[in-house]
Amino acid sequence: MSSQKHILPSDKKRTRLIKVQAKTNPNYGKSPDERSVNELLDNSMINLDKPRGPTSHQIDAWIRGILGVDKVGHGGTLDPNAIGVLPIGIGNATRALQVLLLAGKEYVGIMKLHKSINKNKILDACNSFVGDIFQIPPVRSAVKRVRRKRQIYYLEVIQIKDREVLFRVGCEAGTYVRTLCVDIGKKLGCGAHLSELKRTRVGNLREEDSVILHDVKDAYVFWQEEKNEEEFRSKILPMERLLDHLPKIVIRDSAVDALCHGANLAIPGVVEIDTDIKKGDVVAILTLKGEGVALVNALMSTEEMIQKDTGMCADIERVLMNKGTYPSIWKKS
Repeated sequence: MSSQKHILPSDKKRTRLIKVQAKTNPNYGKSPDERSVNELLDNSMINLDKPRGPTSHQIDAWIRGILGVDKVGHGGTLDPNAIGVLPIGIGNATRALQVLLLAGKEYVGIMKLHKSINKNKILDACNSFVGDIFQIPPVRSAVKRVRRKRQIYYLEVIQIKDREVLFRVGCEAGTYVRTLCVDIGKKLGCGAHLSELKRTRVGNLREEDSVILHDVKDAYVFWQEEKNEEEFRSKILPMERLLDHLPKIVIRDSAVDALCHGANLAIPGVVEIDTDIKKGDVVAILTLKGEGVALVNALMSTEEMIQKDTGMCADIERVLMNKGTYPSIWKKS
């Protein structure tokens, strides 16, 4: 019904710039795609298609039971009646789930109006909510009920049938779509509520690539009984997929273990840098093999990192890699 570009923050295109040439030692670490199944069970994620009924925490518990692992978490809670993309972190990957707050999310929903309203008025009201909005979380929410600002990237009305409005919304993490529908109803003067909700995207994790719980269980049993890894690997993905939407800095092997011990990143350790990094941005640090090392806050822009030879360029925020994966060259020096 309306034509809008469906662009989330995770859709930003970046180019990788090479600051210096460097090689990686094959004796330490490994490409995420080369991890064994047991290694994946310590550090991986699932792009899960959540069914209607269970809570997000119940899903975590079921996956713990299916895979026989201790640590499972999810990124972005879905209500029991909501369905769709629920990113699951397994093992150490739970450390990285917080970065999905920066990715943006997309939902398809049905808003039910309490009275019949002219279609053009509905379209105008929905368009007026694109941009910065203010919300108070609903009574039955897990957060403090204070007024807070959130961004709506796009709000497309797909179809209007009687008093039901089918819509697609791209929004900042922490936006309550249920509250959005109530507020649109208030603006229209007729009242409205959300009757159906499906999450179709979390950053670069999309509905069409998601898997259901039964498939995860079948793939795990098939791997255990038949030692066939292919099916399992199509369901359980390397942790680094959670970092897809973030700008990246690639570092030397010799700098890796220092970051794993909580050190900040100095310019001499930098090998490659993504474009459009600004001071204060959250950045993912990768090894030359593509492994996630840490999340950092940039202290310099891309241009400064390329031009400078000394100084600290990033503050450590969260370590993702286990200590000792790479040698402690920094201690010797």
